[in-house]
Amino acid sequence: MRIRTHWLDTGHVFALAVFVAITSVSVATARHATAQSQPNSTQGRTQGPRPSGRRNGQKAILIWADTRNGIAQHDSVSHAMSVIERLGYESGAYFAYIRTDSNIISNHPKMTDGKPASGGPSLANVDAIFFLGHREIELDPGQRADLLAFVHDEGKGFVAAHTALTAFESWPEFGELLGGRFDGHPWGNVEGSVLNEEPTFPATKHFPATLTIKDEFYRPKDFSRDKIDVLLRLDTSKLQTLRPMGGEHSDDVPLAWAKMYGKGRVFYSSFAHDASTWDNPDVQKMYFEAIKWALGMTDGEVKPHPIRVSSAAPEGK
Repeated sequence: MRIRTHWLDTGHVFALAVFVAITSVSVATARHATAQSQPNSTQGRTQGPRPSGRRNGQKAILIWADTRNGIAQHDSVSHAMSVIERLGYESGAYFAYIRTDSNIISNHPKMTDGKPASGGPSLANVDAIFFLGHREIELDPGQRADLLAFVHDEGKGFVAAHTALTAFESWPEFGELLGGRFDGHPWGNVEGSVLNEEPTFPATKHFPATLTIKDEFYRPKDFSRDKIDVLLRLDTSKLQTLRPMGGEHSDDVPLAWAKMYGKGRVFYSSFAHDASTWDNPDVQKMYFEAIKWALGMTDGEVKPHPIRVSSAAPEGK
């Protein structure tokens, strides 16, 4: 009886082993080269835990950017949202939900068919909102009441950026929550000198006394220095306007402020128009620290003050 031998004789086994070894070295070399060619986006930041989901007891924020009715849509919004989510994810400081609709702005959100939403974010299960909405946003009366109570009565945080100043033009109570209204950007997208009026506040203490940055600086209106703590201010003396200024606050252009709305902490900054500015480490740190402050993770007293010519804080500040 003839016994059938295995097709892999000694010569085949040796050739196969050599092939596997060469392939493994090539793959490892390619991976090493790819890793070296990619920039380290987290360089300089402390790496925290990277949860696959929200941990027990971890703070949560809702990144909310309803821009469906925006005028001159900002292409940077998606990138900005991803930056804010990444800062929380990599540090472990907070868990973030990203939404571009407004159905979830409610304690009892509904699906598009009107039925109660099944799980997901709502005002009932987040600790703060990061808002990048644009112009008019549709919220029914119940949603508006829930949003105001979320900050004012429940003491939750509200951090807003750039286009948020244009939002809800027909809703006066939102202007009271935010602390100001949009009054144009008469300088266009330019390089400007910014004064740091509050160098001890968590979100601005990393900035120098004066900084230079290129951005589309928004001019606010309907604000009061008796109600908001101006952190950063644009030095308008060094800029040429594209259109007449005028108005009550023609020389006072806050670019970032903090305030209290009832029990809740509120922060707004005019930064940033372009995606490249959202990649600025100092701008990222400002918003990261503002979110932590709004969440109550860091201390920082709100102290409204008159306009300051010098960026130095008063004695005892």
